Amino acid sequence: MPGEEWFAVLPDGPSAQAAVCALRPRAERIVAHASGRPWLLGRWADDQVTIARTYRARVAVIGRCAVTAPELTALIARVDDVAQVERAAGPLAGSFHLIASVGGQVRVRGSASGVRRVFHALLGGATVASGRSDVLAAAIDAPVDEEVLVTRLLAAGSVHPVEERSPWRGVTAVAPDHCLVVESDGRSAPRRWWTAPEPALPLTEGAQALRQALSAAVDSCTAGGGTVSADLSGGLDSTSLCFLAAHGPARLVTTHRQGADPVNGDTEWAERARTALPEAEHRSVGQDEAPLWFAGARGPHPALEEPGAWVRDTARLADLARRMREAGSRLHLAGHGGDELFSVTPRYLHDLVRDHPARAPAHIRRHCLRFRQPLWPLLRTLAERTTYADWLHQAVEEMDARPATPTAPSMSWGPPLRMPPWATPEAVRGARILLHEAAAAEPEPLAPHRAQHTAVQYARTAGAAVRRIDQATTRSGLPQAAPCLDDPVMNAALSVRLPDRAGRSAYKPLLTAAMHDVVPAPLLARTTKGDYSADFYIALARHRAELLELFDGSLLADMGLIDISVLRAALLVPHPTPHIVTHLSQTLACETWLRSLPRPHHRPTSTPTGRAR
Repeated sequence: MPGEEWFAVLPDGPSAQAAVCALRPRAERIVAHASGRPWLLGRWADDQVTIARTYRARVAVIGRCAVTAPELTALIARVDDVAQVERAAGPLAGSFHLIASVGGQVRVRGSASGVRRVFHALLGGATVASGRSDVLAAAIDAPVDEEVLVTRLLAAGSVHPVEERSPWRGVTAVAPDHCLVVESDGRSAPRRWWTAPEPALPLTEGAQALRQALSAAVDSCTAGGGTVSADLSGGLDSTSLCFLAAHGPARLVTTHRQGADPVNGDTEWAERARTALPEAEHRSVGQDEAPLWFAGARGPHPALEEPGAWVRDTARLADLARRMREAGSRLHLAGHGGDELFSVTPRYLHDLVRDHPARAPAHIRRHCLRFRQPLWPLLRTLAERTTYADWLHQAVEEMDARPATPTAPSMSWGPPLRMPPWATPEAVRGARILLHEAAAAEPEPLAPHRAQHTAVQYARTAGAAVRRIDQATTRSGLPQAAPCLDDPVMNAALSVRLPDRAGRSAYKPLLTAAMHDVVPAPLLARTTKGDYSADFYIALARHRAELLELFDGSLLADMGLIDISVLRAALLVPHPTPHIVTHLSQTLACETWLRSLPRPHHRPTSTPTGRAR
């Protein structure tokens, strides 16, 4: 973390003195409460923080937001309580932390997608919050929480509410839909600030709202001019962002990476988009001109905040950052989150049967015809009525079950929970214990509708990936932006009726309607999505030896979490099954994270099941 941006938020009281002593030696900037006590400490660039001060309040916006200090001051002019800050900041576009200090109370929140997170820990008995968990872990000398680490091996990646646990002992993660309120005496409590909207808007009205929100999100990226870059994969999400960015004050450079499979149509669609964007500079990278997945797996591994599956792309991200920096880019835009928010899974049928039973048969028939699936297996899955907590209990019990060939799309609350085949029985027991404890607390879903819950969960998974990608590319000099995951965009997309987001025949009908007259109609007519399975197999074949060498001295194996012989066998199979990619990415993420730690925090004193070694 040396040299990287960070911030910490302190209470407005004498209880913060120990935290000031611990953090101030590493801080380059300090912002005070109205009382004069330190409020914000850290290291950040001038364009990343906007501070507004009134007689009653102090408010900070940290991240990507085009608001100026005078504009922010005008917005909070009447704020005299931290509870009023959210409404005052409603007009703001971008992706940022919102931090307030009013009357001795402090309020901190990130973003609903989790691109911006909030963590807290006790220093000298007082709660200190931060946007990075490793900042707090270093301050309190926290060890790794191996019970949480073992759940990061799950193929599903993110499981509510386990995803909200920090892998550092003593560091608590605040759920993305909650803020943290800290009192002057150092006590704190989470409070909900965001709830998934009711999907009630018709497509026409919802598309207009999405267009406004997505345009404002991209404007927050191009504001100030200069040069920005953007992925132009050929898909609808990145193509839409490029056309919106081309209308802004910044010069646009697009980049396209060609896939290995000649059947993949992304390159053809990207070429069509480039032709329609003559004012932008376009760059294309051939399959053999840039690193593949898993390149550089042996390290060295820079310090990482938390495990993240993006580490398989470390060399690719560094190459992207270098190329775009050479093109003059100060910020890179990517379409992460579009798949999760601009369409819905077939689970919407489960919701439709209960909310609008008269409309459901037509959608069910259309689904069966479109995907050539038999009716009766689908009807059986639609009859399932478990609560979210019951589903979580059941999913934990079935963790060891052999994957079955589905005869109908899943209507459950989430995907099957599967540990990698090389996870030890001890690791599986540890994951099961923690997940059972989470289910026993009777957690509520992220939204009442299953398709809406899934959309929020998947958006959080994408947000976690963007957060870690941004940390990696910022380290290389090129911050990342994912406008599709900005709060106003997420709210607009989730507000649209589920059947309208599913569409009758169009691919991503909500985005297509929103981008009418922004993106040329022929480009919006695409109904396919590129496949990159061939890229995975080529990358695995080329870098198999590096992966085997990395795991030869596995720290996960030292902890008793994985069986190296089983992992080696899976890597040496001539044609591994596709599900191995997810398992391998999660395992690589955990192994790489452990190796990146500057101190031997990975040496556990107990097994994941809590029994002494």
